[in-house]
Amino acid sequence: MLAIIGGSGFTRLPELHITDRRIVRTPYGLTSSPLLSGTLGSLDIVFLARHGFGHTVAPHEINYRANIWALHSVGVEDVIAVSSVTAVNETFENSALVMPHDLIDYTCGRKNTFFEGQEQAVVHTDFLEPYSATLRSNLLNHIRSHQVPVYERAVYGCLQGPRWPTRAEIRRFRNDGVDVLGMTGMPEAILARELDMNYAHFCGIVGMRCIGEGNEIVCSIEADQTIETIRRLLVDL
Repeated sequence: MLAIIGGSGFTRLPELHITDRRIVRTPYGLTSSPLLSGTLGSLDIVFLARHGFGHTVAPHEINYRANIWALHSVGVEDVIAVSSVTAVNETFENSALVMPHDLIDYTCGRKNTFFEGQEQAVVHTDFLEPYSATLRSNLLNHIRSHQVPVYERAVYGCLQGPRWPTRAEIRRFRNDGVDVLGMTGMPEAILARELDMNYAHFCGIVGMRCIGEGNEIVCSIEADQTIETIRRLLVDL
């Protein structure tokens, strides 16, 4: 079964024909929103609003373990995580689509593993390739079939949030090789890997945070247009 996790600007999926609305109580607490199960075109899917239906849960306060555990508990095997991002790579275009192939985690203090506590075995998870190659390939082929351009080689930097970075931090991220910045990609990806779920990150650039002339930060927002493009592509899976 496929799950779609909706991020900022994507808290609802009107085209989903809902057959079940479930509040899942997990060993880690409640999820950000009830799980909505139903059909999207010919697919049976589960939809979860990462920030809640009213966008009330901040990135650093999301119960990532509850969200991923709940999806796994209802039989989800594939996860498409939708996120809004800002670009620090000046060659990327605003409002473009991005499917990162790698990531750098800058978060701190988040509950980032299911394997903790003395009752759990010590487990070291291979995370060399953080995203599912098969799921990424299928989604990229779908995007290309609709003649929609997408950046498929990009490094995602996950910030702790809720603040945006300083000028010096932006320089650091660019020196690290980061192309786009978000606040929710981790620990989502590693938690999915720990439960053997296929995870792909589908991002839309909603602003540019680059050091320009005069040392200013340029930021413009095209969120509605970008997220609408992602929504149309997912509806037609």
